[in-house]
Amino acid sequence: MSGDQPGVQNRRTAPHGCRRLSLDIERVLDVSARQAIRAEFRYDPALPLTVSVELLAEGGPRVLWRIGRDLLQQGLYAMSGLGDVQMWPSNLEEGATARLQLASGDMAALFELPIPPLAAWLEHTYSLVPAGQELAGVDWDVTTADLLHGPATPE
Repeated sequence: MSGDQPGVQNRRTAPHGCRRLSLDIERVLDVSARQAIRAEFRYDPALPLTVSVELLAEGGPRVLWRIGRDLLQQGLYAMSGLGDVQMWPSNLEEGATARLQLASGDMAALFELPIPPLAAWLEHTYSLVPAGQELAGVDWDVTTADLLHGPATPE
């Protein structure tokens, strides 16, 4: 592990500024029962609106979610998200945590995440691609043509 926080890794994993944050989080099963989970957060500036979150439970399958970067950022400080993905702070004091609820069909899971390392990591992603600049490099003429007619095929 690296950094000042136990259970936290933050390292470059690929070219072009892809970043990864590994966190030990907890799945909240009920009031007194929790399950340790490893969460791998990945951000790729080439896909600037989303963060990939891979959840790894010991002995269980890997589960991948793509979550809006802004939803995660806002959820650190206030209720954020609708429907399948929601996040909100649960404790804004020392050792602050946030709750992340993921739902699919009739299944839902609630997780507790430490705010300080996630906030610092998200801040770094905004230094890579500032808020409001996520779509600055999109060629809207090509994108619109692709949507209307399908992508051009090479001859």
